[in-house]
Amino acid sequence: MEGDQLLEVEEEFQRPPRRRDATERPVHLDSPYRDSEDTPLLRDDDSRRSSVDESASEWAGDVDWRHLPWWRRPSVFWLLGPYILTALAFGGIIVPKINLILSLICREYYADKSLKDPNFTFLPIVFGGDNPQCRTPEVQRRVTQFSLCGSLITGILSAIIAPKLGALSDRYGRKPLMVLTSAGMLSGEIITIFAANYPETFNVKWIFLGMAIDGLCGSFVASMALSHSYATDCTPPNRRNVVFGWFHGCMFTGIAIGPALAGKIIKETGSIVFMFYIALGCHVFYIVYLILIVPESLSMRLQHAGRARHEEAKATMSESADWITQIRRVNIFAPLKILYPTTPGTNKALRRNLVLLAAIDAIIFGVASGAGPIIIIYSNFKFAWTTWEQSIFMTVANTCRVACLMLVLPALTWIFRRGERGPMSGTDTFELGILRVAIAFDVLGYAMFAAADQSAVFMAAGALASFGGMGSPTLQGALTKHVRAGEIGQLLGAMGLLHSVGKIVGPIVFNGIYMATVASFPQMSFCILAVLFGGAWGLTWGIRPGVAMVDEEDKVRRREAGTVDGVEEQMGL
Repeated sequence: MEGDQLLEVEEEFQRPPRRRDATERPVHLDSPYRDSEDTPLLRDDDSRRSSVDESASEWAGDVDWRHLPWWRRPSVFWLLGPYILTALAFGGIIVPKINLILSLICREYYADKSLKDPNFTFLPIVFGGDNPQCRTPEVQRRVTQFSLCGSLITGILSAIIAPKLGALSDRYGRKPLMVLTSAGMLSGEIITIFAANYPETFNVKWIFLGMAIDGLCGSFVASMALSHSYATDCTPPNRRNVVFGWFHGCMFTGIAIGPALAGKIIKETGSIVFMFYIALGCHVFYIVYLILIVPESLSMRLQHAGRARHEEAKATMSESADWITQIRRVNIFAPLKILYPTTPGTNKALRRNLVLLAAIDAIIFGVASGAGPIIIIYSNFKFAWTTWEQSIFMTVANTCRVACLMLVLPALTWIFRRGERGPMSGTDTFELGILRVAIAFDVLGYAMFAAADQSAVFMAAGALASFGGMGSPTLQGALTKHVRAGEIGQLLGAMGLLHSVGKIVGPIVFNGIYMATVASFPQMSFCILAVLFGGAWGLTWGIRPGVAMVDEEDKVRRREAGTVDGVEEQMGL
C-alpha cells in the first residue's frame, strides 16, 4: 500500500507542468499526492519522459465514468446536435416575436383610439404582414416601451437567479438545472401563442408573464452557462477552447439559418404564429432528450463534495448572524470580486487587465442587447421591411458572423501562432490585435447603420458589423488566462452577472434614446453606439500583454518535484 502511494506521488509530479483543473480535488496534508520524506527529488530522464507521454493522453476529470459504456458517459457531442436545434428555434422567433408584439400593440393602440372616437376607422392589422398604419412615431414609442419593460423583467430576474442556478448545479448536477431553464423558455412560448391566438382574452401584457417566468428560470444566459459547465465537466482543459468554439458556432449557425427558415415558413403558411408552435416543439423535444438520453456530467462524488462545501460555508456564516452579515449575503454583485483579486500572486497590472477586459466585454454585450431590437424596429420604420426582409437581414449578418468565427479567426490563429510552443500566459499581442480590429469593424458598421438611406446599404452595414463578432471569444479567452484554473468557473459566473446587467442597462438606454429621437432623428441610437464602441477600442490600449496570476503554492510544489522549467519561471507560471 505504501509503495503504491509513493508510485502515485512520482506519477503526479512527473506530469507536464499545468494548472490544476477546477474539477480536481485540492492537495491536502493527508493526501497521498503530497510531498513526503520518501519522495524522490530527482528522477532519471527516461522515467520522466515516459511519464509525460503517458499522461498526455490521460485526464483525471473522467475518473468517475471512464469505466462506463459509451451511452452512459457524458460527452459534449450529446448536446451539440440538439443545441443546433434549439439555436434554430431561438433564432427563428427573434424577428417574428418583435413583429408580433408590434402588431398586437398597434392593434391595441388603434382599438383604444376607436373607442374614444366612434367615427374613427382603421385598416385591419395583419400579424406579421405589411401594416403601414403601424409605422408611426406613437406606435414605435409604445413598442420600444414594451421591449424596454420586457428586457428589464427578464434581465433583473436572470441577474439574480442565474448565479444561484450555477451554484446549485455544482451540488445537484447540470441536467436538472438545464431542464429548468428550458422549461422557462417553453412557458414563455406557450403564453406568446395564447396572446397571438386570443388577443381579446390575453392581451399583449400577458407576454410580460412569460418573460418573468423565463427570467425566474435563468433565461438564455443561464442556459448558455450551464451548457458550458456540462462541456467543462467532460472535456480536458486543453480542448475546452475548441469545444466552446463549437458551441458558439452552433449558436450563430442557428441564429443565421433560423430567421431565413422562419421567414420562408411564415411566407408559405401565411401565419406568424405557426413559427411559435415549431419553437414550442423544439423546446419540448430538448427537455425530453435531456431527461431520457443525456448522461449527467457531474458525478455523485463531486455533487456530494459540493454539498459538503456548501454546508460548511453555511455553518461558517451562521456563526456571525448580525444584520450586516445578512445584508452581505444578498449582495448580488459579490461575484465581481474575482475581477479585482488581491491574493498572493496578483499585482496591479493584472487587476487593471481584468477590469479593462471585463469593461470592454460588458460594453460589447450591453450594446448588442440594446441594439438588436432597435435595428429590427428601425428597419420597419425607415425601410418598411416586413418579417421576410428582416429575416434575410438576420441571416446575412449572422452568416457573416459564423464565417468569421469558424473560418477567419481559426485561419488567423493558425497563421500567426503556428510557430508558438509551450504555455501562454496573459493576453498576448495577437489577441489584442484581433480585439482592436474586431471593435473597429463594429464602429464602422454602426456608423454605416446611421448613414444608410437605402436598404442595400443597411444590409451591408449589418454584414460589416458582424466581423466584430471575433471580439467576444477573444475577450473570453483572454480573461480566462488571467486567473487560476480553479477560478475559471467563478470568473465566468461574474461575467454572466455583467451580461445580465447589460441586458438591463442596454435596452433601457437605447430604447429610451430611440423613443426620444424617433420623431426627429431616429439614427441617434446608432451614432451613440458607434461612439461607445470607439470608447471600448480606446480601452484596449490600456491592457498590458503577458500579465498573469502566479500560483505560488503550485509553483513551489512543482519546483521541488523538478517540473518547473526556466521558460515557466519567466512567464510566471
